[in-house]
Amino acid sequence: MFSGLNSPQQLTGWTANNGDPCGQSWKGVTCSDQRVTEIKLSNLALSGSVGYSLQSLTSLKELDLSNNNLAGDIPYDIPQNLQRLNLAFNQFTGSVPYSINQMHSLQYLNLAHNQLQNQLSDMFGPLSSLSTLDLSFNSLTGDLPESFKNLTSMNSMYLQNNQLTGTIDVLANLPLDTLYVSNNHFTGWIPDQLKRINLQKDGNSWSLGPAPPPPPGTPPATRNNRNHKSGSNSSPSDGDSSGGHGGASKSGIGGGVIAGIVISILIVGALVAFFLVKRRSRRTSSDIEKLDNQPFAPLPSNEVQEMKSIQSASSVDTKTFDTPASINLRPPPVDRHKSFDEDFSKKPFVVKKAVAAPKNVASYSIADLQMATGSFSVENLLGEGSFGRFYRAQFDDGKVLAVKKINSSVLPSELSDDFIEVVSNISELHHTNVTKLVGYCSEHGQRLLVYEFHKNGSLHEFLHLSDEYSKPLIWNSRVKIALGTARALEYLHEGCSPSIVHKNIKSENILLDAELNPHLSDSGLATFIPNADQVLNHDDVTMSGYGAPEVTMSGQYSLKSDVYSFGVVMLELLTGRKPFDSTRPRLEQSLVRWATPQLHDIDALSKMVDLALEGLYPVKSLSRFADVIALCVQPEPEFRPPMSEVVQALVRLVQRANMSKRTIGTDQGASQRTDNAVADDAHDYVS
Repeated sequence: MFSGLNSPQQLTGWTANNGDPCGQSWKGVTCSDQRVTEIKLSNLALSGSVGYSLQSLTSLKELDLSNNNLAGDIPYDIPQNLQRLNLAFNQFTGSVPYSINQMHSLQYLNLAHNQLQNQLSDMFGPLSSLSTLDLSFNSLTGDLPESFKNLTSMNSMYLQNNQLTGTIDVLANLPLDTLYVSNNHFTGWIPDQLKRINLQKDGNSWSLGPAPPPPPGTPPATRNNRNHKSGSNSSPSDGDSSGGHGGASKSGIGGGVIAGIVISILIVGALVAFFLVKRRSRRTSSDIEKLDNQPFAPLPSNEVQEMKSIQSASSVDTKTFDTPASINLRPPPVDRHKSFDEDFSKKPFVVKKAVAAPKNVASYSIADLQMATGSFSVENLLGEGSFGRFYRAQFDDGKVLAVKKINSSVLPSELSDDFIEVVSNISELHHTNVTKLVGYCSEHGQRLLVYEFHKNGSLHEFLHLSDEYSKPLIWNSRVKIALGTARALEYLHEGCSPSIVHKNIKSENILLDAELNPHLSDSGLATFIPNADQVLNHDDVTMSGYGAPEVTMSGQYSLKSDVYSFGVVMLELLTGRKPFDSTRPRLEQSLVRWATPQLHDIDALSKMVDLALEGLYPVKSLSRFADVIALCVQPEPEFRPPMSEVVQALVRLVQRANMSKRTIGTDQGASQRTDNAVADDAHDYVS
């Protein structure tokens, strides 16, 4: 940490090596039983970064580095036993680290007045002790995460002056005293519960007028742990239940009584209808023909429209309706020539739970997607994988997106509920290095996912399909791509609950945006799609060169098999070679088998580096990069590191090479630079 802060003189007593913070009275450090419990270094004009070796401070309860000039990402390895963390008024960038969800004792978190960006991930579920959260005056985007509702000790929340969107409904039942949400992009209505607290809300686009009533059957909102506020809705008095003539008022009938009456009527009606149908099923064929000649009573217009839509799209699963209540109230059309008993003998009657339409993504029509993709033309085909084909889609407003057309063998048309559940789950994945799902289509038996589009294509194309006129990836960009992909996997493995195994890590699934930031695609598909392991062709995995030994032997995927595949991608970045290349000599066809024995030999390592780099790389950085690869591609899965350790190793690599000061990620390629710039790079890198 002292080195990361550039060894400042104002930290009296501190040393970089062999120091004793407890015995030598280091400035700002408090100890108990020779264990560091507090580090308070606010307002000391400190610069640099926090460093990446804090996790060993297992007894640290408070870390206060506020009001300094610290920059870079907030480190991932913050001590997990912290109760108070204050990094406000600095220049931190990047995202709020996902490792915060491991800090179960955290009570106070202040990251205000920094330069944090991106969407808040759904990581706040375990933070039930957190009572104060200040994320104000940053550049955070997106909707509030659903896990905010688990902050059951939250008293004060400051979110003002960001770029947050959506509603604040998720905060309605928190025991808040103070809530600042001004100067964002919030919409919708302000929950009534929040109007009775210290609320600052200006600078948003709130809906005017009274809020719409909740859907039928929705229980009234309650305020958990709000004992300091007197409830405005008291329970009925004992006198209301006493007998007497004319003593019952209109308000005496509670909502529960009405609901009970309605439910009773529905049950009786359902029983009557059931016996009538059973009687009809026993009639002779002549009786049925006689019934055929009798006119039907017309259906209400809304049901006629619904029946037409069902008949015109007979391939669409009719089990999913607009509201859960409609599942039991509107049966599907009955074929009057078929008995109920015959229907039951063919398949068991299973009541499936209604799956609501995903809220965070748009629903597209098949007509819109056909128009945008040129009827899924070959010209717009971006690629093809185990689950389906990817197409480029350009809409009338100029927006360009990517559409994944799921193969019918992966999700048959009758599994519409499963598809909606897949969409709902994938829409909850929010990370700057995970390709964002923006929409879906479930019409006429089609299953399509709509993702954000990345103009630079895949890493595979950059490394293996580039011609002599293409700009090669410089070393900084390669490390940046490795680090971003590692962070995406760390999020899936350790930032999601339960953990998500990607199962299909390869350079084709790493997409690059205009700044060469990586975005991992197909995230969640292999986890959320039923029987996805049967879809993934293990022979293809074996021949591709990405599959871990245990996957090629038994088809068993795990977090550690993802780590192995990521190590293969790093080998691609290092060597520029394909994971398996049948055009090479037999001993060089498998990249892992050929490269692994040479990773710790610096002379051999320099010979296997991608020739497109033209020798422009820091030798020490290259060696450390190879060390990470060697850990990831170990044949025994138990010896492979978790992705959080891989991320930390790559971050340390970046810091040691001082790459963050060399505009990592902004260079588009060596061919764009002047000869002088190339000469300067060579002088700086090869040392």
